[in-house]
Amino acid sequence: MLDRNPLDEYLLFLIIEKGLAENTVDSYKRDIEQYLLYLEKNQIKEWKEIDRYLLLNYFSDEKKAKKSDNTIIRMFSSLRKFHQFLKQENITDEDPMLFVKTPKKAETLPKIISMDHIERLIQTPDTSKPIGVRDRTILEVLYATGLRISELTSLTVDDIHLSMKLIQVVGKGNKERLIPIGEQAAKWLDYYLTTTRPLLMKKAVKESPIIFLNARGTPLTRQGIWKNLKQLAQTAGISGNISPHTLRHSFATHLLENGADLRVVQELLGHSDVSTTQIYTHITKHRLKDIYSHYHPRA
Repeated sequence: MLDRNPLDEYLLFLIIEKGLAENTVDSYKRDIEQYLLYLEKNQIKEWKEIDRYLLLNYFSDEKKAKKSDNTIIRMFSSLRKFHQFLKQENITDEDPMLFVKTPKKAETLPKIISMDHIERLIQTPDTSKPIGVRDRTILEVLYATGLRISELTSLTVDDIHLSMKLIQVVGKGNKERLIPIGEQAAKWLDYYLTTTRPLLMKKAVKESPIIFLNARGTPLTRQGIWKNLKQLAQTAGISGNISPHTLRHSFATHLLENGADLRVVQELLGHSDVSTTQIYTHITKHRLKDIYSHYHPRA
């Protein structure tokens, strides 16, 4: 059976040497563990048995399994870095990933929803109930800040500076940034923190600094927020697969459509490279074409 110790060593290397965030390390771990299952299924017993053709077959199988282009590209990146580590540590003599061509990324634009739909979604939670107040606050904060779902679930009481209308966030690569929040999001955060969160906290076995809690008083998970958002979108009559990332994409697109500078949006989103943010300029161009075609009398 294939020795799995190199994976454990690699994960420690990512945490200690690279200082990667827990979510990022977990993503690498999932990709590589899936790859190891494939190797074991193909009776690979030693790392040196892995060659270019086995890797090509692996990615071909993933494509046949209807994995998205973005998922395959992410897995490719995970395995490329893992095999670099194996060679670096002299666990293997060669790096077979050097001979596998990087998959091309599909040109897909992020899904966004209109400002009208955003408003309808935000108004949907029943704010006469504590969970409704919490969900309304989550929606207000997600759309007001463009936070990643992992950043939202990690927010603590100390990260909120309501007097200055700022949220302190630790994003990818442990990079810290300050994000302004609007009047509505600040109002709902204040209301949630002073009235609702203490009620939820009473049900907890132990106290937590995390802001958003579930009905048992424990930190709300990413899966919990996804599930709630899906139900709220259905109640609001908004079709399609709405996710927390949809609100992040909508936040960025709506800012640019209303004249925000690209570099400012980059800073707010926590993108290390402005080219990542530029995808939203393509969305606004598409929307401009749609508006022109719909409203111009000779379009």
